[in-house]
Amino acid sequence: MTEIEPYLGPTPPKIKLPTPTTVGPISMEEALAKRRSIRDYTKDPLNLKQVSQLLWAAQGITETRYGLRTAPSAGGTYPLELYVVVAEDSVTELRAGVYQYVPGDHSLVLKSIADARSALAVAALGQKWVAEAQINIVIAAIYERTTRVYGDRGVRYVHMEVGHVGQNIYLQATALGLGTVVIGTFHDEEVQRVLMLPSEQKPLYIMPVGRPR
Repeated sequence: MTEIEPYLGPTPPKIKLPTPTTVGPISMEEALAKRRSIRDYTKDPLNLKQVSQLLWAAQGITETRYGLRTAPSAGGTYPLELYVVVAEDSVTELRAGVYQYVPGDHSLVLKSIADARSALAVAALGQKWVAEAQINIVIAAIYERTTRVYGDRGVRYVHMEVGHVGQNIYLQATALGLGTVVIGTFHDEEVQRVLMLPSEQKPLYIMPVGRPR
């Protein structure tokens, strides 16, 4: 298993992502019709523009005054955090590692170095598409952001929200000619270890993304 190494530099490198586009090559109706769960990918790398577009579709800021995002959130509590597991030579402008998405300035912050795909696949009970995809988007939740407003019912709202975000990623991947699938079967504690997540962040989805074979 690949040893996961935290980034120990003085300041985590921040990578400004390309500006997302809001007019795509296919219609929403076509993306809905073509959306499928895809688990078989080529070895061709993605580019940073594609990664940028996927992350924007998931949690990008669409209205700056109130910080509204591409997916609805109960009370604007935004409990979700997104991470991207990048393999060696899988994204042309990124080194291998685990990155956290920062919606506020549409950027990535390097959290750890190493190709963590194999370790993440082990945490996902050996699902090979996790190990073979160019990237894996992992969605984690800080439930307290929502439950402190809505009490126990906030847990339900968080689960609704991750569904909205997952569908956004599906449709954006389809529009880009990419493939993805939602993975919900994994050992939570192992995913937290691989991503070095704080204890309050609970992983909910793993979404491998690649070029369909």
